Amino acid sequence: MSRLVVLGGAESGVGAAVLAKKEGFDVFLSDNGKIAEKYVETLKKWDIKYEEGGHTDELILNADEVVKSPGIPSEAPMVCRLREQGTHVISEIEFASRYDSAKKICVTGSNGKTTTTSLIYYLLQNAGLNVGLGGNIGRSYAYQVATEHFDYYVLEISSFQLDDVYEFKPDIAIITNITPDHLDRYDHKMENYVAAKFKITQNLTSDDCFIFDSDDDITIGHLNNIILRCKMLPFSQKKELTQGAFVRDDKMVIRYEEDETDLYLKELALGGKHNIYNSMAAALAAKATGIDNAVIRDSLATFQPIEHRLEPVLSIKDVLYINDSKATNVDSAWYALECQKKPVVWIVGGKDKGNDYSVLNDLVKEKVKAIVCLGVDNSKIHAAFEGMVDKMVDTSSAEEAVKAAASLAERGDVVLLSPCCASFDLFTSYEDRGRKFKEAVRNL
Repeated sequence: MSRLVVLGGAESGVGAAVLAKKEGFDVFLSDNGKIAEKYVETLKKWDIKYEEGGHTDELILNADEVVKSPGIPSEAPMVCRLREQGTHVISEIEFASRYDSAKKICVTGSNGKTTTTSLIYYLLQNAGLNVGLGGNIGRSYAYQVATEHFDYYVLEISSFQLDDVYEFKPDIAIITNITPDHLDRYDHKMENYVAAKFKITQNLTSDDCFIFDSDDDITIGHLNNIILRCKMLPFSQKKELTQGAFVRDDKMVIRYEEDETDLYLKELALGGKHNIYNSMAAALAAKATGIDNAVIRDSLATFQPIEHRLEPVLSIKDVLYINDSKATNVDSAWYALECQKKPVVWIVGGKDKGNDYSVLNDLVKEKVKAIVCLGVDNSKIHAAFEGMVDKMVDTSSAEEAVKAAASLAERGDVVLLSPCCASFDLFTSYEDRGRKFKEAVRNL
């Protein structure tokens, strides 16, 4: 019996452990921190041995293979020791794909991947397909492979998940865009981050599709230096394409093989220039899956915004509060500010990831009237934007931030939580940050 050790006891790790147990491995899970009670219950239900609060060498270093949760850096001491002794370290999606014969539509990118993934899932559901949703969104992919049966999966995949894939292969791979993000995990080298994203394409064959933003210079720059043998489906808002999706006049046009369909941009359920890109990527994935044009048009017109991504919360005293907690990098916040038409009180801050805020300067000067900093250390926010707005205040909780924003906002304004940063200084996740923001708004 092969011994499989899982490092990390959250959604990804526990899912991998359950699948390993089902497939007959001698499985052991180890977490350096505390495992949440809901995951402890799952491990006990499946009779999986585990430890928390530290790693025991003799229980880990004897593994035949190790599944590493994406949140654990490759430089972690235990991971380095495993690799030094020649132990194969893989990701959950690599492990789960060995036991899954479903068609896989996989989405990565710096921005828009959650919205695009959710849109594709919605499209496939509306087409009546038996489809699961997972990866970096929703339930663990491995856990679903262990406990359910789907004909299709739509998977959101982060660069951290792609770091440890070798044979994993999507049927349709999508890169929404690539902008600087998580550079602290990639030796602060953009080329390392780009290479990690492009690992989603490394095993594509002539039967597979690659969907990408041909307006994105970083994507195209890397694409020009590699050879892919799959079907290429670009999307663009700047030029007409012979194959792919593009904007012509006031319509989004989708060309796939011999077929062409279109719909008015004003019919799209999601507003903003960035969401046109997301909608084009989703539409191309649907076409490549064989979904009817009528279903595509109807789905793109009826999709509801996802939680924590430009999510309207409430309008109080004619001030609209928007939860964009998922904006954990500069580019996401740029899109959020760009699509605002009213004066903005901007709630920003958190755990900085090596951000360059200067690309936001013009938007801040044009649209932002006040800044509410929400973080343990707000010095970089102050250094970046001091003097550009009339008022800047520091806060250290969602409740405090919302009260400060409410005092600064006037009728007709927007209070926008779009933090630019990771959430881990004050919150357990961007979801936790978004929900506490919404709760604070409702308590005003």
